[in-house]
Amino acid sequence: MATLLRFYTFSLAFTAVCFALGAWYGWASTGTLTGMLSLLWIVFVLSILEISLSFDNAVVNATVLREMDEVWQRRFLTWGILIAVFGMRIVFPIAIVAIAANLGPVEAINLSLNDPQEYERIVSGAHIGIAGFGGAFLAMVGLTFFFDSDKDVHWIAGIERAINRFSSIPAVEIGLVLTLIYAVSTTLAPDDALTFMTAGVLGLVTFIGVHALGALIEQAEARKRAAGAVVRSGLGGFLYLEVLDASFSFDGVIGAFALSNNMIVIALGLSVGAMFVRSMTIHLVKQGTLSEYRYLEHGAFWAIIALGTIMLVSARWHIPETFTGLIGATLIGISLWWSVRHNRRAQADGASEAQTD
Repeated sequence: MATLLRFYTFSLAFTAVCFALGAWYGWASTGTLTGMLSLLWIVFVLSILEISLSFDNAVVNATVLREMDEVWQRRFLTWGILIAVFGMRIVFPIAIVAIAANLGPVEAINLSLNDPQEYERIVSGAHIGIAGFGGAFLAMVGLTFFFDSDKDVHWIAGIERAINRFSSIPAVEIGLVLTLIYAVSTTLAPDDALTFMTAGVLGLVTFIGVHALGALIEQAEARKRAAGAVVRSGLGGFLYLEVLDASFSFDGVIGAFALSNNMIVIALGLSVGAMFVRSMTIHLVKQGTLSEYRYLEHGAFWAIIALGTIMLVSARWHIPETFTGLIGATLIGISLWWSVRHNRRAQADGASEAQTD
């Protein structure tokens, strides 16, 4: 238990600070114990929602981080989390309002504090573009994992092997995502359809661009290593993880308005959730959990495909955030259980072979 707690000590302390701030703000803004407790309850629910939506984010973060050197791991877990907490959970919604309403940053902050209903309306009005960009990027992340000709471990064997057979076709993932983007766009009004398709294409271009940048950096490092220089950089992975976290946070930020339109309450709740995602990422990397549980990555990437699809479809039909979170948690939970079952069978087979010898 002590070993487990050391990964979450900072997150627990950060949570205590956020809840203390929430209690102070609740009392200052409502002047009643009931009002303060109601606000704290919303902060708690938002943090749970963010964790449930982002556990697959932690698994993918760990997948990328374990290939990076310790310097870039530390940079992501420090600078990256600052960007994730303050950039995406606080600055991003304000930036949306500032751009959409042609306001300055200070005016956007004043609007969020003094007219939260209008603030919510503007942020929610940007949902179609956000759904197109974030959904396309996440769908590409998930599909790329399975459309890999070198992949030889399969969890949902029938489906994953069938997908794997088409992995040699160039850009097949892009074709699938573009098809889904177009299909959803046909259900939207013309102006919304244009916004959605533009955002979706930008999501695809961003995914391709980040991976291209990472490949260029790796090639440069390979040339330097061949010349005798010792170079290990994680810049490409760092940028990829930042865009990935941004895509995950879109859903949580928009979904948070179902519970509150108060910027401070939303920021506190989502920040707590983001900090626990950081702790889960560290736990997975340091403990080697991904290697220990054979199918955990598969469950996470299936959850990402589900989340990306839901985000795209949500441009036309509202999907409850609880449903989205449950799908991800269910897929990851089943993959974890399947991994444990596989490990037990492997141990039993090893014991049987030992007895035979």
